Amino acid sequence: MRRTPAARPPRRRRAPADFPCEVSAWRLVYPTMLDNVGVLLPQRGALLDRLSTDDLLMLAETIDTTNGLDSIWVGDSLTAQPRADSLTLLGALAGRTRRVRLGVACMASFPVRDPAVFAYQWASLDRLSGGRMTLAVCTGLVGDGASAREGAHWGIPDRERAVRMGENLELCRRLWTGDELDFAGQFVRYNGIRIQPTPVQAPCPVFIAANPWQPKFAERALRRVAELADGWMTASSWPGLVAGLAPLLRAALIDAGRAPETFPVAFLHNVAIGPDRAECLDGAARFIAEHEEYQGTPAEMVEAWTAAGPPERCAADLQALVDTAAGLGPVTLVLRLTSWDQRTQLTRLIEDVLPLIRIPAEIRP
Repeated sequence: MRRTPAARPPRRRRAPADFPCEVSAWRLVYPTMLDNVGVLLPQRGALLDRLSTDDLLMLAETIDTTNGLDSIWVGDSLTAQPRADSLTLLGALAGRTRRVRLGVACMASFPVRDPAVFAYQWASLDRLSGGRMTLAVCTGLVGDGASAREGAHWGIPDRERAVRMGENLELCRRLWTGDELDFAGQFVRYNGIRIQPTPVQAPCPVFIAANPWQPKFAERALRRVAELADGWMTASSWPGLVAGLAPLLRAALIDAGRAPETFPVAFLHNVAIGPDRAECLDGAARFIAEHEEYQGTPAEMVEAWTAAGPPERCAADLQALVDTAAGLGPVTLVLRLTSWDQRTQLTRLIEDVLPLIRIPAEIRP
């Protein structure tokens, strides 16, 4: 019997303001390369009694042995959107897989966690996995006070999350070198600290997730990505959003002295495969409402954020999404199957959609 979550105020999405869009010219100059296709495991489903942790691990084993799928991702939150701890689940996935990369999309609790402890945990995961970890961090800001309530448990207000994210990232990178160091930041201080083991990867790749809906916040958020991250993670959660943000990121990268055409991009996107597109979108809306505890999710958001319908339409939607990254570097698709029948949707993704996605031959031997 499915457990009903405790009552809480429903969160409602607001429509973003419009961004300027200038994509087509970049498509002609820098064709976009789809580099990696991954699957996001919905671990909140175990909390909601929709599936078990064993179900998730068995799905991971299938993904690991499937040519054409390259990565497995998990979500993260402490109390704002509870679920099995991301680092613990990634440790289990490291033991159950051998080939795929493993990532978190995104590490919403990163500004709240102790950064030195986190650096040690992530380095250990990279060792356990044989150097297969990809970290995507974010501020973890959630509307209707959810992130504020979460941060209050650790004395961290929402207004500090972005700055703490940058400071924590700086400390993690320094600790991953294995050097003993003193660190005096705005929020944390350490004397003579050193972590062992260090990661296999040197350096560990770190994406920053950012998809600001309001233009007044966009330039600052994307400047942070350009200056601090190894890649950009985002979501097409409103029509035209990514197409409007991409030029701002390109400009920020150039200002930071970095080459936009080599800067990786990861898209977190929903997939709902079935004969009737309208029914697929309706099912995706119900899944998002339950999994994210959002009520009244706008239809425009669901449609922009979901590749839905027959396989040919899903593949076309995904290719169109990849094309919005024109002028930026290789693209990773992080796909969330918006159905609790994860096994059937995964099979359809593997058999019916993946063969239709344009992927360079050198990436898919």
